[in-house]
Amino acid sequence: MTEATTLVIFGAAGDLASRLLLPALGQLLVREPSRRVRVIGVDREEWDDAHLRRVVETAFATTGAEAATNEVEVAYRRTDITRADDLRALLDECTGRVALYFAVPPSVAVATIGAMSPDMLPPGAVLVMEKPFGVDEESARALNHTLTALVPESQVFRVDHFLGRSTTLNLLGARFANRLLEPLWSAEHVASVEIVYDEELGLEGRAGYYDAAGALVDMIQSHLLQVLAVVAMEQPTTLGHVDFRAATSAVLRATSVWGDDPAAASHRARYTAGTVGGTHKPSYADEPGVDPARLTETLAQATFEVRNARWAGVPFTLRSGKAIGTPAKEVVVRFRPVRHVPTGLTGSADGAVLRFSLGPDRMSLELNVNGGDDAFELERAILTAELGEGALRAYAEVLSGVLDADPMLSVRGDAAEESWRIVAPILDAWKKGEVPLDEYVAGSHGPAAWPHSPEA
Repeated sequence: MTEATTLVIFGAAGDLASRLLLPALGQLLVREPSRRVRVIGVDREEWDDAHLRRVVETAFATTGAEAATNEVEVAYRRTDITRADDLRALLDECTGRVALYFAVPPSVAVATIGAMSPDMLPPGAVLVMEKPFGVDEESARALNHTLTALVPESQVFRVDHFLGRSTTLNLLGARFANRLLEPLWSAEHVASVEIVYDEELGLEGRAGYYDAAGALVDMIQSHLLQVLAVVAMEQPTTLGHVDFRAATSAVLRATSVWGDDPAAASHRARYTAGTVGGTHKPSYADEPGVDPARLTETLAQATFEVRNARWAGVPFTLRSGKAIGTPAKEVVVRFRPVRHVPTGLTGSADGAVLRFSLGPDRMSLELNVNGGDDAFELERAILTAELGEGALRAYAEVLSGVLDADPMLSVRGDAAEESWRIVAPILDAWKKGEVPLDEYVAGSHGPAAWPHSPEA
């Protein structure tokens, strides 16, 4: 039996806990039955232990983990986590390894951290923070300073569930374990990289958060830049958290807006009324809780450059949007074409294209081959490998690291700051009105006039 871990969930009555965190815990406990976890749910609701256990049972059932409900100890504490005395009383009862998960709005998380002191934290306690981490580079740096005054950086987990996606992790194996790919992973052979995460989902009642954030902050700043860092990183000596996070952070330090021209390198739009997957969606501006005057985008696209010896000159285009018909979720690496094709071979000889699809997880390689009807006419062939969905959900992968105090799949403090630095010129250009807010019909692919990734 492993040592028991006390998982304290601040905001246990919230949507994040019931929809993502607890289902992931159930799946993890089924997968690893020797793991022992005590859950202390904390919130202001007038719940009791029995109520929280019912919530846990319902959440576990969503991942087929009903059998694990009897393996986890559950307790509920009605507490004001922004009060130092209440926090101290709560933390005094925590035993074993302790993980404090802030499943609360950012303002509450900041207030709670401010009420903490190092002496009230159990030895080795890890602090788990959800996005958004700050609202800009300065606030992220200030929050990092506060956190690392409480515990060492290695005990701060900034959650990015994209780093737990099996396909994101599959990038490492495909690139570093194949001589076919590893020598070609540079500007000499790669023409462009696209990282896309579009969704059929619209606002879905999240106006309170989303209307103040938008697609650029919600997805590109928070998630897709981390995926870029995994795609572009140098090979780490090990996949331990020190080497892995050093490699990804180095990429972000080298990343800037393409051409230092945020107006030309970025696009924004929001959806109008339309139908997605047979469901009618109102215009974003008419959604409950939305302030149309904010000009919040629901689709963002931006191109960046990693300015180092490996990648200088290669455009990395990141895109994410809501209410998109037939949404793409993929990492696309486009290779340069060969320098010369022998006379006598006809047809297109475009560069190869390697795709990593994010759900269902799939890897495909598009190549030029001789035609079936005419052996001297080139055709495209696609080789595909089904990778499955992975044994664990993305949140379960991240939660496993939290419970084991292994921060490999969390965002390091300097990386969180760099992500804000990278997008700051775009946010400023948008605030100044230098980039128009386009529109697209819900259920479409987005504005038809938008360009694809620029070629190097």
